[in-house]
Amino acid sequence: MTTRLYSLCFALAALAAAPLAHAQDAQRTVVHAGHLLDVDSGRMLADQAVTIEHGRVVAVAPWTPAAAGARVLDWSAWTVVPGLMDMHTHLADEGQMADPGAPLKSSAARDAFIGAKNARDTVRAGFTTVRDVGVYRSFADVALRDAINAGYVPGPRMFVAGAYITVPGGGGEITGLPQGTVVPEVFRRGVSKGVDDVRRHVDIVLDGGADLIKVIATGAVLTAGTEPGESEYSEAEIHAAVAEAAKRGAFVAAHAHGAEGIKRAIRAGVRSVEHASLIDDEGIALAKQHGTWLVMDIYNGDYIDSVGRAAGWSPEILRKNIETTDAQREGFRKAVKAGVHLAFGTDAGVYPYGDDARQFAYMVRYGMTPLQAIRSATIDAARLLGKERELGSIAPGKAADLVAVACDPLHDIECLRQVRGVIKAGQPVSLD
Repeated sequence: MTTRLYSLCFALAALAAAPLAHAQDAQRTVVHAGHLLDVDSGRMLADQAVTIEHGRVVAVAPWTPAAAGARVLDWSAWTVVPGLMDMHTHLADEGQMADPGAPLKSSAARDAFIGAKNARDTVRAGFTTVRDVGVYRSFADVALRDAINAGYVPGPRMFVAGAYITVPGGGGEITGLPQGTVVPEVFRRGVSKGVDDVRRHVDIVLDGGADLIKVIATGAVLTAGTEPGESEYSEAEIHAAVAEAAKRGAFVAAHAHGAEGIKRAIRAGVRSVEHASLIDDEGIALAKQHGTWLVMDIYNGDYIDSVGRAAGWSPEILRKNIETTDAQREGFRKAVKAGVHLAFGTDAGVYPYGDDARQFAYMVRYGMTPLQAIRSATIDAARLLGKERELGSIAPGKAADLVAVACDPLHDIECLRQVRGVIKAGQPVSLD
């Protein structure tokens, strides 16, 4: 299905979504923050005024009565943090299910409604920016991004991957199907084997409107018939993706669980490694040396082992989850200690959308300070995107993305799950 037809589907989805954002006006807005976390300096500032015009922060200063004509938002009872950023989501897909063939049984129109709901739930949870790293139905994420940007549906700012670059039958394919099932081409847009084929499909995905490339470098926990520890692309193939994407100003994110696949991806020049479940000491040292970002979804294992088990997910998935969960958390702890670049990413879609902030407590449990965890989802995530001049902190000239939470997250990181107000690009988000 074409991107234009997807956009029509998302326009229909808008009818069922929350009230649409109003066209942005030139009125000055002043947010009265009881406390404000400056993630750049690490300081918690008391009684602050954040002045917003045309969707951007123009001033941050001690509170004084607002100038005449300004719209004042009274967040004086709350702590204000920058809009949160999740660097590993799948908003335009339906959530993980026990049936591996579920994506084939949905329609493009149904997927559009599902994506609209997922986007709304995510932004209401305080996540104003996401990096959406792949969909089964190719370019559904492009259409969702464009629908949000056009104001058809509420949702976070999205940077999208368009389709998976994956080997035939690999971690980015729909597998575990009855014999004889034919998977339509729309679900196999990035399937590639060999250096030249990888280059060609990178161009196809970027031509389709993707912002970045997602390469599936190893097998996957959730893909039947693949093993997380096994490499699926050579270093030369991953490098081909990196080089071709670079010609277009795009980065590559590499799904890689296995130690060897992680090292191949880092040496090949990827911007980030996703999951990194079985990373070894050499891989951590390489990530540090190359400045590669790790995006490690360390909450997911508990969800899969409890809810997935109760919902009848396959024994293969449950087995692979057990084999990777504790190892990933130990690798995360070592990476924090080594000073590797770490950005917040949850794999939202494996568990219910809008519960992204649950992972913060796990990051603190496994070695980060609360400030480090918050920075991983704000200014550090912006650096991963190459957008630190536009996003990631509450500072003059940056997009006015603000979240009010009920208490001080530096003392209780779970506060980030107690959202009381959200502003994205200067516009309040309805939480009703």
